[in-house]
Amino acid sequence: MTEKITLTTPGEFVVGSNYWASHAGTRMWADWQPNIVDQDFERLSEAGLQVLRVFPLWPDFQPIMLLRTIRGEPAEIRHGEQPLPDDECGQAGMSAVMMDRFAEFLDLAHKHNLKFIVGLLTGWMSGRLHVPPALEGVNVLTDPLAIRWELRFVRHFVGRFKNHPAIVGWDLGNECNCMAPVRTAHDAYAWTATIANAIRLADPDHPVVSGLHGIGPETDWTIQDHAELVDLLTTHPYAVFTRHCDRDPIDTIRTILHSAAESRMYADIGNKPCLCQEIGTLGPMLASEPKAADFARSCLFSLWANDCHGMIWWCANDQTELEHAPYDWKAAERELGMLRVDGTAKPVLDEMGEFRRFLDALPFDALPIRHREAICILTEEQDHWGVAYSSFILAKQAGFDLEFQCQGQPIRDADLYLMPSVVGHGIILRRRLIELLDKVEAGATLYLSLDTGLPSRFEKLTGLEPQVRERRRTFDSVHLEGIDEVPTIPAVGEFKIHFEPTRARVLGTEADGNPAFAVADYGKGKVFLLGIPIEMAAARTPGAFHLEESPPYWHIYRHISQETVRGRAVSKRHRFVAVTEHHIDGDHRIVIAINYSPERVDEQLTLAEGWSLGEFHRGRPTLEGVVLRVEISPNDALVFQVNR
Repeated sequence: MTEKITLTTPGEFVVGSNYWASHAGTRMWADWQPNIVDQDFERLSEAGLQVLRVFPLWPDFQPIMLLRTIRGEPAEIRHGEQPLPDDECGQAGMSAVMMDRFAEFLDLAHKHNLKFIVGLLTGWMSGRLHVPPALEGVNVLTDPLAIRWELRFVRHFVGRFKNHPAIVGWDLGNECNCMAPVRTAHDAYAWTATIANAIRLADPDHPVVSGLHGIGPETDWTIQDHAELVDLLTTHPYAVFTRHCDRDPIDTIRTILHSAAESRMYADIGNKPCLCQEIGTLGPMLASEPKAADFARSCLFSLWANDCHGMIWWCANDQTELEHAPYDWKAAERELGMLRVDGTAKPVLDEMGEFRRFLDALPFDALPIRHREAICILTEEQDHWGVAYSSFILAKQAGFDLEFQCQGQPIRDADLYLMPSVVGHGIILRRRLIELLDKVEAGATLYLSLDTGLPSRFEKLTGLEPQVRERRRTFDSVHLEGIDEVPTIPAVGEFKIHFEPTRARVLGTEADGNPAFAVADYGKGKVFLLGIPIEMAAARTPGAFHLEESPPYWHIYRHISQETVRGRAVSKRHRFVAVTEHHIDGDHRIVIAINYSPERVDEQLTLAEGWSLGEFHRGRPTLEGVVLRVEISPNDALVFQVNR
């Protein structure tokens, strides 16, 4: 990899940590100990980390107080009892002492070849709100007084430090959507635009980084709006804080793929790069130290293979000995580090460094973007994350890769389209449906699964005529035909729709003979209809992706993709192995095969006709004709090249 870090260059991948000083946590600025910071940086740099996300705690750096007069009328902003100094720093409400400390902080990072993403407006941190005294009780996202001083903070801070070689990006702040509520998406847009534009005016050369978590296609903080305003989107994929994620062991496929699936959803819908900016196991709450290392290794390879821009762990140091909040309040904030309180490294830090060294040893600087065969269209009113998450995992298990878009966006070109678990009364804009049907008519394949919604032009599209709908009273099985490995799957979902085939070929029926899985021609293309919402069922069900007795939903995805997913150089068999292909050029590809399970997998990878095995960068296979017999260690990966 090149030494220059941009955060947004395709194929670039950074490894790092969020950082609070080992001796003081969030009080590091008030209790400034540069010798300890220097020691922290030495350990992290020697371990192989490149990037730290750091936080100038808002009330420390802008300690403004609002003095009031009669009946509480505002009178003057001061630093305590002292008028604001007349220089630029003082008029911005900033502390000259803290600014000098941050300058020393940057120099220490540069000394150890570490780069900073700076979370500018750090008012929310680890379950505690930190705002300047003048803004306590104020909605800091909508109040004009708050925004005035936020702008002054940003302009002065960025303007002073923009040319320091340790700076690689400006984060809006840590999870700023947690600092206060917004009434509408317009409020969220206005605040984001205000801060992002202030950063760009002060520094047009470094990227504006989101720093947010928990945004979506139809929330107040939308992916689409946010991507319009920042240069780099971010995810904070903690299993315990995200719907549908805290269901399975942390070293199994659902939990490991969380970070890649969520980051790809943001990046694809927003059409902007995305960084996994916070990730971790919350100390022993979810995993032992060795298991946390296995999880980190899996996520590193998974994020890298799926075109994400890096992985930044939370956090650098354990904080078990601190007495102040939030460490006094929350056990989950005390043992999150890669370094113990005695300075020794946990296995997760070793894994991060090992992965960095692996990347540095590769004969190419940047991994080409992975090849995608399918587009998953997220529709109105549905649980977008649940649907996207399950579809991403099922596609991986079935042997193809997808990207996401929302139903209101122009329909992109693909060989295979998925509209999973549709709900409600809107589903997809009429004009976008027409665009989609034109692509199917020209030869693409469309897969629909139904939850509570039914698209328009249904009979013409599916060759099935709906008769009546009823709420399910029992949950029978769907008996499948033509999928030898899978005789049945559960008939799940809130509603059952009775269909009469007009021209569809029925591939699966419920116990009463009602068609539940069918395919029909549509022009030169095909439309598969599944009358049960397997994606949402899997999202809600613990063990749905990794237990032996779990419903084999992924075989449905394999069946619908058999005729459309062509052109791969390598095919796989095992449901816990996912393969991505990265085209160097027409005759050379990098292949990454990841084992998303805590057990060793004996896999057979098959080379397509005309392809031969090239250099292996990780792992060693046995080649028998066109079959690669490989052993993939638990939560590990193979990386190799194939040539034509």
